[in-house]
This record gives sequence, C-alpha cells and structure tokens, in this order.
Amino acid sequence: MKLLALKVLVAAIEEGSLRGAARQVGLSQPAMTKIVRELEVELGASMLVRTTQGVLPTAQGKVLYEHALKVTRELGSAVDQISQLSGRMAGELSVGAVPLAVMLLIPETLRTFGGEFPDIRLKISEELYIAQLQRLRRGEVDVAIGGIPAGLVSGEFAAEPLMTTSMVVVARKGGQFAKATSLKQLLKAKWVYTGSKADSGYAKALFESHGMPAPPVGALVNSTLALLSIVSTGETLALMPRQIAVHPLAAPFISVVPVIEGGLDLTVGAIIRSDSAVSPAIRHFIAHLHRAAHQTSLHG
Repeated sequence: MKLLALKVLVAAIEEGSLRGAARQVGLSQPAMTKIVRELEVELGASMLVRTTQGVLPTAQGKVLYEHALKVTRELGSAVDQISQLSGRMAGELSVGAVPLAVMLLIPETLRTFGGEFPDIRLKISEELYIAQLQRLRRGEVDVAIGGIPAGLVSGEFAAEPLMTTSMVVVARKGGQFAKATSLKQLLKAKWVYTGSKADSGYAKALFESHGMPAPPVGALVNSTLALLSIVSTGETLALMPRQIAVHPLAAPFISVVPVIEGGLDLTVGAIIRSDSAVSPAIRHFIAHLHRAAHQTSLHG
C-alpha cells in the first residue's frame, strides 16, 4: 500500500469528490480514479461510493481513512522534526487549549514564539474540557493546554504546570442563586456541566470534595459561548475560571456566587503524549508558554 494512495483516499473523502481531491493532491482526475481502483483491488473492498454529487466513503473506506489520517499526520510530524533537528525551525504545530489559556496565555505566546520562529505554523483550537485529552490521544494535537486532571497517567501523558486558577461558581447576574452563601443551598439547582459526560465534570468534583453528591445536570455543553449563554439567561449554575467570570465580556451578565466553600483549585499545564518524540518546536513552544504564564502572574 503506497502513501500516495492513502493521501488520495483522505483527500477524496474530505473533499467529497475526486475532482476536488485532484486539485488538492496535484494529480489529474483520471490518475486519482486509477489510484483509488488499485487500492480497492489491493484490499479487496470498495473504499468509495460514487454518487451524482461526488463520492462517499464505504464502511471499509471509513476504517482506512481513520488510519490513513494517523499515518499522514505522523509522517508529517516526522518530517518536521527532522527539519527542526537539522536546524531549520519550520513546520506546523497544533495546539488544543481551554478558554482560560486562549485568553491569558496564547496571545503573548503567539507574539513571542511567532516572532522567534516565523516559519512554524501554529494551529490553535479551543477545547473547553481538556481533561479527557481525546484529541491529544488520537494525535490530532501536539500539545494540550488545560487543567491537569487528577491521577493523570504518567505512562501515557506528561504534564508541565504553567499556572493556577480557581473554578468559581457563577450564576445569572441578579438571579435567584446569585447571592447564595453555601453549596448546600445550590444542591437542588440545575447545573451546566462541561465535557462529553456529566460524571467527570468540575461541578461534580467540587461538590464531592465537600462530601456532597453531585448536583443535577441542567445541560451538558462543550462550548464557552453555550455555557455563558445558558447561565446568563436562566436559573442554572456553572463553574468557570475566575479570570473568565470577572472578564469585561462576561461580568455584565453573570456573577460569582459567594459560597463559603470557595472554588475548585485547578492547575493549568501543557500536556503532551509520553510516547511521542518531543520536537524542538514543542520544547520551544512550552518555554514560551512559561514566559507568558510568568507575565500573567506579574500582572494578575
């Protein structure tokens, strides 16, 4: 199986047509069709279904597509690392970051890192609930910046602390829960949980740390905007970093609830896979993150 055939399959599925894939890969459409047919003969299964609107992957095509993505990503990463080890700091670095990091660390890091290494393309994506680390595990991002989960398995991930924050309880400004003074008063309120599962959210961790059961789930979101919209327009509660809760963009709509128990302390760090070679670009990027974190602490 040739690498070109995998690239062709990935392009065809992502573009939804052989014509679009041909433009992306730089081949003629007949050449693309020939490569796909040879791949299907080699594997003894159809990879694509031709329709009047383009192409769709078969079940077998979806399986190969997922593995082909990993192969092409790993190869691209290897090429970048070899280039960087040879002294040419170029390539692409993909970063997944929680909103707090996007707001406080990324701008300064982009400024200093981009100034020192202008030939490295930075791809930043916001990840609201970084604890599950799924994109990092799949190799879709090179570095994850977010709350370091308790019990992080060192054999799979390595984490480097950058800064600390407190996840505070927030409610609609002027709402019925805005002046609550204890978590016990909020046990029956509906909460907005973040992530893909309610059983691993910060709200659950906060209540359980004080010997109380997790509060009921009012909504489950994976978007900062969705969390702010739901809390600011109803009578649901949520946890978010204090720095975001008091930010001028959020403060007019939500209030930090003054519960006596306080918030949930959280260490924000840079997390990478332990089983992957750490490229010079990643090492330099983390160093610039530390500089940004230091600047934030000086002005915080």
